[in-house]
Amino acid sequence: MTTFVLFGGTGDLAKRKIIPALYSAFLNGRLDSSFHFYGAAREVLTDEEFRTRVSASVAQYSKTDVLSTPEKLAAFLERTFYSKIDARIDSDFDDLKNKIASPDSTSTLFYLATGPDLFVPIVQQLSAHQLVGNQARVVLEKPLGRDAQSARDINAALRTYLQEKQIYRIDHYLGKEMVQNLLALRFANLFLEPLWNRTWIHDVQISISEQVGVEARGDFYDHTGALRDMVQNHLLQLLSIVAMEPPVNSAPDSIRDEKVKVLRALHKFTTDDVSKKTVRGQYRAGAVDGKAVISYQNEPGVPEHSRTETFVAIRAEIDNWRWAGVPFYLRTGKRMASRSAEITINFKQIPYSIFGANQRNLRSNRLVISLQPEESVELFLKAKEPGEGIRLSDVMLNLDFAEASNSRRVEAYERLLLDAMHGDLTLFVRDDELGAAWDWVDPIMTCWKNDTEGLKSYISGSWGPAASSYLLAQHGSSWGEEFVED
Repeated sequence: MTTFVLFGGTGDLAKRKIIPALYSAFLNGRLDSSFHFYGAAREVLTDEEFRTRVSASVAQYSKTDVLSTPEKLAAFLERTFYSKIDARIDSDFDDLKNKIASPDSTSTLFYLATGPDLFVPIVQQLSAHQLVGNQARVVLEKPLGRDAQSARDINAALRTYLQEKQIYRIDHYLGKEMVQNLLALRFANLFLEPLWNRTWIHDVQISISEQVGVEARGDFYDHTGALRDMVQNHLLQLLSIVAMEPPVNSAPDSIRDEKVKVLRALHKFTTDDVSKKTVRGQYRAGAVDGKAVISYQNEPGVPEHSRTETFVAIRAEIDNWRWAGVPFYLRTGKRMASRSAEITINFKQIPYSIFGANQRNLRSNRLVISLQPEESVELFLKAKEPGEGIRLSDVMLNLDFAEASNSRRVEAYERLLLDAMHGDLTLFVRDDELGAAWDWVDPIMTCWKNDTEGLKSYISGSWGPAASSYLLAQHGSSWGEEFVED
């Protein structure tokens, strides 16, 4: 029997992502026959009132509505219940304990879709009410902490009540199919490994752009910012997978051992490095997809003179034998020109061209791994254009995963929920990974906090501040959307 308890069960993340993912797993027969779902939040609701909200969430956000029928939804709702819980009120957990009949005989997954300040109080109460036995697992949403010290404090407190193997620090980007395909691409194909180093690679770019603004999350986002919200977790996790050494096997800790080595090898920033190798920006009014949008400072919940960044670009370096001298460019932003997430491996130019200036005007070979909106791997090579003479152009070898496979695409949250239920830690972040990421980010945050002039503005619907282009241009590179062949 599996019991799933969702703290923050009435929140935005629950509504948009977690509940639809859980329902999809139910529809596709991935949950056991005695599965039960409990929502928990401070709001006073009956079971029926919560079921109405769950039904609305499924109707609006589920991507599996083609498979859905009223009967299946009704069956899911029959397994759905609600408990009013304030994390700091002992008696509120009594109702949950009474509903979960035998915690030692059931596999219980507690998902904490709350702010990090509630992680320890919730787990403390679960422990006091004897709800986190050896069969229990706890999923923690990001961001875990606000800096390195707060993250360490939270993790130390959690280990008072839980073993490390019971803690699942979630980063939904690790649940994306293409992120796992990146492991297969690197370690199951012989021809790439000899080229995957400083000898042949000029630079690596990891970019996640969003068209949306902060929407209704203004108050939360203004206390977080893009560096904490995206760089410390998503971008550094992708970087660690791109740059890691081959693990001894595919066991969870073998992979995570190699990832943490990369994070520890990241060159720590000095104050001078921060000024030269980072760009932070904040969107102002503009247009996205032809629709006018307001500035960040006019968003609900955002202070009028906020200096919180909504855009970050960083030139990172890894101090090890494989990657010494290779820049890793990280970029993320809201209200950008398009929604995309991709990793670009730019190889070096050939040492000598027999084709003269025509070859030199072309971009070097590159491998582009797209995570969204579509998943694909594109390898750009040079070939002769048809006709007289030799004029070279890019040709693309494209692996479109949507066309290559007829199997059902599993969304990131669904995959991670199922992995947590099955006790698979491979795609979750380990304690030392988290600490190493915060250790690298902390000096940047400290410098930005004391800098009153470095925040750039950029027009909504653009690709961010011009300074981010200069960050690459001064080292002979450019973001993918900026390159135009002659």
